[in-house]
Amino acid sequence: MSLRDRLVSFSMDKPKQVFYLVLALVVLAGLQIPSIQVDTDPENMLPHDQVDRAYHDEVKARFALHDMIVVGVVNETNANGVYNSQTLTDLHSLSSEIQKMDGVVRQDLMALDTVDNISQEGPGSIRFEWMMKMAPQTDAQVTRIQEAVARLPLLQNTLVAEDGKAAAIYIPIESKSESYRLSQEIQTVIDTLDSQNQYYMAGLPVAEDTFGVEMFIQMAISAPLAGLMIFILMWVFFRSFLLITAPMIVAMATVIITMGLLIGQGYTVHIMSSMIPIFLMPIAVVDSVHILSEFADRYRPGENPRKALAEVLSHLFTPMLYTSVTSAVGFASLAFTPIPPVQIFGLHVAVGILLAFILTIIFVPAYIVSLSEKRLAALKDHNIEEDDNSALGRLLVKAGQFSLARAKGLVIGFIALVMVSAYGVSQIQINDNPIRWFKEDHRLRVADTVMNAHFSGTYEAYLVLEKQDLSEERASLKQALTEAAVGDSAVATALSDILAQAENEQFQTYTDNLINVFDEASYNRPEQEALWLKLMAVTEDAQQSAKYFLTPEALEYLDSLQAHLNASELIGKSNGLPTLLKTVYRELNGGDAEQYTLPGNASAAAQTILSYQSSHRPNDLWHMVTPDYRSSVLWLQLKSGDNQDMSQVIELVDRYVAANPLPQGVEANWAGLTYINVVWQDQMVNGMLSSLLSAFAMVLLMMVFLFRSVKIGLLSMLPLTVTILFIYGLIGLIGKDYDMPIAVLSALTLGLSVDFAIHFLERTRAIYRETGKWQLTIEEVYKGPARAISRNAVVVAVGFTPLLFAPLVPYITVGFFLATIMAVSAVVTVLLLPAVMDSIRNKNALFGMKKEKQNV
Repeated sequence: MSLRDRLVSFSMDKPKQVFYLVLALVVLAGLQIPSIQVDTDPENMLPHDQVDRAYHDEVKARFALHDMIVVGVVNETNANGVYNSQTLTDLHSLSSEIQKMDGVVRQDLMALDTVDNISQEGPGSIRFEWMMKMAPQTDAQVTRIQEAVARLPLLQNTLVAEDGKAAAIYIPIESKSESYRLSQEIQTVIDTLDSQNQYYMAGLPVAEDTFGVEMFIQMAISAPLAGLMIFILMWVFFRSFLLITAPMIVAMATVIITMGLLIGQGYTVHIMSSMIPIFLMPIAVVDSVHILSEFADRYRPGENPRKALAEVLSHLFTPMLYTSVTSAVGFASLAFTPIPPVQIFGLHVAVGILLAFILTIIFVPAYIVSLSEKRLAALKDHNIEEDDNSALGRLLVKAGQFSLARAKGLVIGFIALVMVSAYGVSQIQINDNPIRWFKEDHRLRVADTVMNAHFSGTYEAYLVLEKQDLSEERASLKQALTEAAVGDSAVATALSDILAQAENEQFQTYTDNLINVFDEASYNRPEQEALWLKLMAVTEDAQQSAKYFLTPEALEYLDSLQAHLNASELIGKSNGLPTLLKTVYRELNGGDAEQYTLPGNASAAAQTILSYQSSHRPNDLWHMVTPDYRSSVLWLQLKSGDNQDMSQVIELVDRYVAANPLPQGVEANWAGLTYINVVWQDQMVNGMLSSLLSAFAMVLLMMVFLFRSVKIGLLSMLPLTVTILFIYGLIGLIGKDYDMPIAVLSALTLGLSVDFAIHFLERTRAIYRETGKWQLTIEEVYKGPARAISRNAVVVAVGFTPLLFAPLVPYITVGFFLATIMAVSAVVTVLLLPAVMDSIRNKNALFGMKKEKQNV
């Protein structure tokens, strides 16, 4: 007895055991679901050890940078914008309350009440005072704040908009996972403020975390709604609530067990894995619909249902097995992408598909045989699709006739469609932005538009310049020390030993240790004191010279680069060490505009920084440069978080560096959330392309193996090829961005398109081998398999229309293209395949008949 026969016999002989087994699996998996953890951090699209992500994390630690929520206060009604006592009082109150919240990095929060006004106190001296220590009570106090902000480039268009209509609070947070909670607490404070101001919140962290919360809610709504719609549509076709309950139980059990398996293994639910129920639902239903459709056609009242079921499964088991395996292969191929959440998604959907096949084979027959004869007779009485006079039956008969009568025209038409689609594919734009995961009227989307219209930008990228190779400086110091000690052999010998011992230390540590050793030696060896002090001075000079980003060469390059960036429309503003130095240096030298220049030498730069260190926020310096002055970062504010725009910024810098080479030994690298989004998007696209190609090749080989025919194997790939080209051609033609949900749809297209083709071709070959007549074969095919395919297409395509009304764009995208995939796959299968087969003269050879019966 074959595996198929054993499974079918077991399900029909012991239906109660099957029910208990399925129930036990569902309960066991369901117990895992309450421990669900949601993760929508796009950084986790990359492994922790991925080069760009590891560098991004290192940069954040190196410069003590934190992800930020940006709160905007807008006043369009007052002639002076936010520069009025009431608005500034509200801003002060809001900022004060935010600083009390857990999870906020208080010392780095930027608002008018937490930053310094920098002004000249006297010749060569500077004064730092709080910009807005207390809320202003008079117009004069408001004016003083306005004038002070206008003098400070670091604050212009960052804390206050150029037109004065908006002010911002930049809130660094300890963890992105706290951003939604903090946004809710901030909103609670805002709701207590009684003013005419408009308040907005923006920033990638709050967008990503909010999406996670809403995604969790949507996951609990969309999948059940889609299931309800599928249930209703199947009732329209089969008119038996009891019978159609079977595929719904299979679908729900598949979803629960698969999600329970994922959560039970400790995986977080990412945006990708949140869509597992949506992807599994149609796949889990299609096989059941094939069985129900054929059973409804074959079963006769009074007949033993076991006989009809055995006959149905003898026809459907092999194509169902291969459709399940090919679909699983399509999704499992996602494991070859370098994106962990996509890998987890693909593998678990693959497992879910195979689970759905097993549940369908054992549960649906067990369920049907457990129904009374009266219930089964009612199915036959009410099956409105039973005869060919139904709407769907008549449509399919005409489709079959049309396919044969217009075979050449159809083939030419589909070739034209493929050519247009290929052009559309060439027009695809790869782009993503987490803020676009929300509808245009969502509060975060509105806030993004308003705040980026007023300010320099709420999106961040970091351009890091560093000179870490100090081998040249180390060699020069060693030579200078050796030359200085030439006159004293004892010192020279001691120096040689000291240098050898410190050879492997980092330069800063190396020089610090040398200075300590030389200082101690000067004290312990008074007769050589002068020489040891000389060596210490040489080392101190080398140590100072190694502070590269205090040198004119480094600062001028940074300043020129900033000027180039600020002149581009792609960048709202750049902030960096040159901006800080020029501001402080201006105030140290009279405060006039012409004094807004860089210090002339490293010593002057160091003195300028020393003056800044007496401010209320001295640690802000280390957000721009490291304490050893070997690395400096430019904070770029961008008005758009689109990957395309970030890529253009990268190209802008690349062109500048090509025309103005970096100083010798200096490297430039990128970090920041907006940049990381570009990295994982590029990796996803390349990974998806390679996985799709490999899966396509594997499926083709499986089709050739299944049908034992290269020709039929190639035919089975036609619906898949045309559907994929059409879907992605449509995306290119309508200008839809190629984003994360779109990329994953290729795997679903592969699975569902091949499903239809396998059933259609397998049944066509079987019927032709029985009849030997092509015309009769087509007529029979359009009465049975084509009807099941059409039912499946309608059930799934229409069943997922609730997704079109979801508040999250990825769900809308999946719903629309899922319906389109089903419709196109079905149309290509039932129209193009017969047309192509009709053009093949030797049908006997095509279908593997050794002896020709008749070919009409």
